[in-house]
Amino acid sequence: MDLGIKDKVAIVTGSARGLGAATARRLAEEGVKVVVTDILHEQAEATVAALRADGLQAHCIVADITKGAEVQRLVAETIAHFGGVHILVNNAGFPRDKYLVKMSEEDWDLVMEVMLKGAFLATKAVMPKFIEQGWGRVINISSRAHFGNPTQANYSAAKAGLIGMAKALAIEEGRYGITVNCVAPGFMETEMVQALPTYETIKERAVQMQPIKRVGMPTDIANAVAFLASERASFITGEVLHVTGGRYG
Repeated sequence: MDLGIKDKVAIVTGSARGLGAATARRLAEEGVKVVVTDILHEQAEATVAALRADGLQAHCIVADITKGAEVQRLVAETIAHFGGVHILVNNAGFPRDKYLVKMSEEDWDLVMEVMLKGAFLATKAVMPKFIEQGWGRVINISSRAHFGNPTQANYSAAKAGLIGMAKALAIEEGRYGITVNCVAPGFMETEMVQALPTYETIKERAVQMQPIKRVGMPTDIANAVAFLASERASFITGEVLHVTGGRYG
């Protein structure tokens, strides 16, 4: 199926590894010119090198998406390098899991700043260009955690916030040919998750609670993002696509 996004330009935040790297690769395979951006310089460069080795178009820009000036530089450099910007995937994020009584202000602030403020700054930075060209795609990577998880008050709140923001912007920007949607992953087998000391226990519990009895893979998310970024999804906006193996609660 031709997704109709060949030669579009995408920024994927937090794409040095994991879901972001898989998403960058999937978009690049569709002919999209991809900007890999992260604070992890060496890993981001390695991801770009791997994409280029396969004949795909990719460029690395190191940026801290919690800083407005750096986000503006990220977008300006993207446009200078590839000639435009059409797709934004707000993927950057990480957990700082603790029970609320043990959660510090720093635990709360860091998660909110990267996931929610970062998405706000990046979306605001690309929006004038999207409006000017009358075409744009914003895909926020939320999580099944938006329903709520113990020890994840910060993470769940941020992921729910991404959904609220997407729904508001879908209404606000639809008149300009811009769609704004979310992908909500369930349990995914990423490097970050595999590094957890309780990984095997978490994995077993997650699979037991899913109708589809396998772990999710980064490519499952990447495929969902590619669809929502495509012309095939041009009448879909303000939606949350759960990629969870059938688990919702």
